[in-house]
Amino acid sequence: MTDLKFNSDEMMTIAASRVLENDDVCFVGIGAPSAACNVARLTHSPDITLIYESGTIGTEPNVLPLSIGDGELCDTALTTVSVPEMFRYWLQGGRVTVGFLSAAQLDKFGNINTTVVGDYDHPKVRLPGGGGAPEIASSCQEIFITMKQSKRSFVDKIDFYTSFGHGEGGDHRQRLGITTKGPTLLITDLAIWKPNHESKEFTVVSLHPNVTREQVQNSVGWQVSFADNLETTPEPTTNELNVLRELNERTRIAHTNK
Repeated sequence: MTDLKFNSDEMMTIAASRVLENDDVCFVGIGAPSAACNVARLTHSPDITLIYESGTIGTEPNVLPLSIGDGELCDTALTTVSVPEMFRYWLQGGRVTVGFLSAAQLDKFGNINTTVVGDYDHPKVRLPGGGGAPEIASSCQEIFITMKQSKRSFVDKIDFYTSFGHGEGGDHRQRLGITTKGPTLLITDLAIWKPNHESKEFTVVSLHPNVTREQVQNSVGWQVSFADNLETTPEPTTNELNVLRELNERTRIAHTNK
């Protein structure tokens, strides 16, 4: 615990960082996943191997990258390989233990939309697209997702399947011949979720400090399931908060100067 005050974004990032282990090989998404992965690297998992889609392997950025093409990733990487090698040898070769993703829209089975909001041909919003996320979602040994909760993003039915989670639930992945685990963990600004063993519907297993069931339900577009033995997420430690805040401050200064 800590005497420092923390906000929901900091709680989300630190909770997400804790799930990574020192021997993980992690395919990192930009944004919230990148922050979580680098906090893990700077605290309890100094030997974690971080891989970004641009081909950087074992990168140790001093500041958070603006995109996968940020020079900071290449400058601090152990090596940089071509994108075809990254996907064919590393990702599809089964050498990545964890893919860490975010989403614009997410449903209760961990399916991700980062393509369009609304009708595909006449969308309300045209999103950045999938990039490598569809391959990451199917080829990494398991997928962690981190994102803030809102009814706009946590929807009963996503508008477009960009990255396949558990599909319609149950054994849908296996029926399609996908042998990897898919989404096994969801960390938000309010709670930690895990898929039900049988149905694969995400279930809340831990509420962050001072968060209520009502808050979680009111920010989700489906009827939420809560675990019988619902836990409370441990508060950030002073060290975790300091590492995250120093990383964010370095990032702010570096990007302001640019």
